[in-house]
Amino acid sequence: MGEDIRHIAVIGIGSGDPDQLTLGAVKAMRRTDVFFVLEKGPEKSALTRLRRDMLAEHAPGPHRVVQAEDPWRDRTQDAPDGYTDAVHDWRRRRADVCERLIREELAPGQKGAFLVWGDPSLYDSTLAVLADIEARGNVTFSYEVIPGISSVSALAARHLTGLNRVGRPIHITPGRRLAETVGNDDGDIVVMLDAHESFRHFAAEGTWIYWGAYLGTPDEILVSGPLGDVAEEIRQVRAAARAEHGWIMDTYLLRPCSDGIPGP
Repeated sequence: MGEDIRHIAVIGIGSGDPDQLTLGAVKAMRRTDVFFVLEKGPEKSALTRLRRDMLAEHAPGPHRVVQAEDPWRDRTQDAPDGYTDAVHDWRRRRADVCERLIREELAPGQKGAFLVWGDPSLYDSTLAVLADIEARGNVTFSYEVIPGISSVSALAARHLTGLNRVGRPIHITPGRRLAETVGNDDGDIVVMLDAHESFRHFAAEGTWIYWGAYLGTPDEILVSGPLGDVAEEIRQVRAAARAEHGWIMDTYLLRPCSDGIPGP
C-alpha cells in the first residue's frame, strides 16, 4: 500500500458487548487514525456511546472520532419497488456524506475505520456505500473488511441453541419477506429487520421462537417458547422496550417442531 493512499477498515464489532470484539477487530482499531461514526439521532445515542466505550477499552492510543448525521431514510414504502428505490436513494445520500468525510477528514496515508454493528456482510450498507464512492473516482482509497459476531450468532448463543438442525437448511430473511419463506420446507428461519412483528401471523401450533432484543447490550431481552404461547408476550415486551428507549433492534429464530419440542 502506497504511503499516499488512504486506507479504510470496515470493522465488525458484534452486537454491543465489547467482549464480542475479535482479536482482528481490536488490532484493526488500534492501528486506526480516524473513526467515522454516522449518528442516527438522539433516540439512538446509546449506540454512539457503546462505540465510544469500545474505543476507550480496546483502542486507547491516539485517534480522532469524526461524527456526522446519517441521512434520513423513507421507511414508509412497503411495496417491493418502492422499498428498493428508497434504500438505493438513502445509500446514495449516505455515500455523499461518507465521501466528504473520507476526503476532508482522512489525510493521504492515514487509516480510517467504520465500526459496523454485527458483521459487515449481513444487512449492512457500508460495503455498498464504499463501492459507490470508489466507482465515483473522486477520492482514492483502499479498504479491508474485518468480520464480526452478528446478532444472529449472539441470539443463538444466548438461547443456548444452534441455528441449524441435522440435515436441514436455514433461511435468513427480513421480516417483510417472511411470508414468502414460511412453509417452503422444514428449515429454520432467522428473521431480522422486522418492524411489523410478522411472527404474529404465523403463531401456528408446532413452531418455536427464540427472540432477542438489544443483544449484547445491558438492555438485552430474551424470550423463547412455543410461538402461539409467547407471541403476545413478545409483542408487549417489544412495545414497552421501544417506548422506553425510543428504538429497538431485535432478531428471532423460528423453528418448526412437529411434536412441539425443538429438537436438534
